Amino acid sequence: MSIVENIKIAFSSIFVHKMRSILTMIGIIIGVSSVIFIVALGQGGTEKLKSLIVGSGNTVSLSYSPSEEEMKENPDALWSPFTEDDIRSIETIPEISKIVTSSDEFGNVRYRENTIESSISGINQTYIEVNELNVSSGRNLLPSDFLGGGRAAVISSGLSKELFEKEEPLGKIIYVQSQPFEVVGVLEKPTGLLASFSSNEVYVPWKTWRTITGNNKISSITIQAENTEKLQEAGKKAAQLLNQIHGTEEAYQVTNMEEIAEGIGQITSIMTLIIGCIAGVSLLVGGIGVMNIMLVSITERTREIGTRMALGATRGQILFQFLVEAMTLTLIGGTIGILFGAGVAYLVSSIIGFPIIVSLPIVLIGLLFSMFIGIIFGILPANKASNLDPIEALRYE
Repeated sequence: MSIVENIKIAFSSIFVHKMRSILTMIGIIIGVSSVIFIVALGQGGTEKLKSLIVGSGNTVSLSYSPSEEEMKENPDALWSPFTEDDIRSIETIPEISKIVTSSDEFGNVRYRENTIESSISGINQTYIEVNELNVSSGRNLLPSDFLGGGRAAVISSGLSKELFEKEEPLGKIIYVQSQPFEVVGVLEKPTGLLASFSSNEVYVPWKTWRTITGNNKISSITIQAENTEKLQEAGKKAAQLLNQIHGTEEAYQVTNMEEIAEGIGQITSIMTLIIGCIAGVSLLVGGIGVMNIMLVSITERTREIGTRMALGATRGQILFQFLVEAMTLTLIGGTIGILFGAGVAYLVSSIIGFPIIVSLPIVLIGLLFSMFIGIIFGILPANKASNLDPIEALRYE
């Protein structure tokens, strides 16, 4: 008997007992769909997290990690390690195309009687371009604001909600560290699950930040190269130059955000794998259900097996027939589970705005694993069927 004929017999057996077959496949469907959904969610979350860390600008950051001796000589340098002279020096490196700078501190932001603690960031114009600070209403900081040190501020949607409640924030005067600023724009609200991480933030031109804080130090520097292949080279040159200027050995270093993102991605991938394996336990339960129903089917078809053996069917052919039936049952359940899991994943993605990645390798693994479950849990019933005594099978009532 050919494989095609065995498959036809398998489908015939499944459709003869529709309800029993559906109930048997439910365990496989739940198991496969759970694994597909969890892995899709995990892969999407990993990619989103990596993109947030790395950013769209493919940049590297410069960090300051002084030795104990250097810290004793200049304890404040850890919080504001860079100066304007450092920026001008780094700009001379030919591989560098853009330099992003920011200075940050926490302080009070007041509107009328309402005072909120917020992050206050003094930024340069390049910061807006590289970090994609997009406004949902009003305008962003303009070149004239940066050149003239204007009292313009862009605030986050979270701060806007807390500070102004139901009022329109645009054009209102707020007091940042007791200094008046006009709100010219409100940043876009983070979407999906990221909305829960929305924080209170104020962005002002760096010159203005220096005026209101009395601090001319820069907290962070991020560089971008014309050619991404020369990005690491540009970062190393910038770090070496700063160490030379400040007379330090290796206090200034390059922080590769891509490497950090990859490390975090590996951790999230491991967590996804662990949770996916836990969800896969339901596949084992489904496999036990398949084995149980196949044993029932063999009992019901004992005379049929005896007749086939009497007509010349070998034990191997009987064994193969019932293995094909078990594999067909689990493969149908696995296919439905993949479609259901992917559908739920995309539905959840559209509702909460979280990225979902249903990759082809995971789909193929789901199908192959379904077949594997059919083989593993179909061997015992198939072996039992192949070992039946033909004479006793023909006598079975």
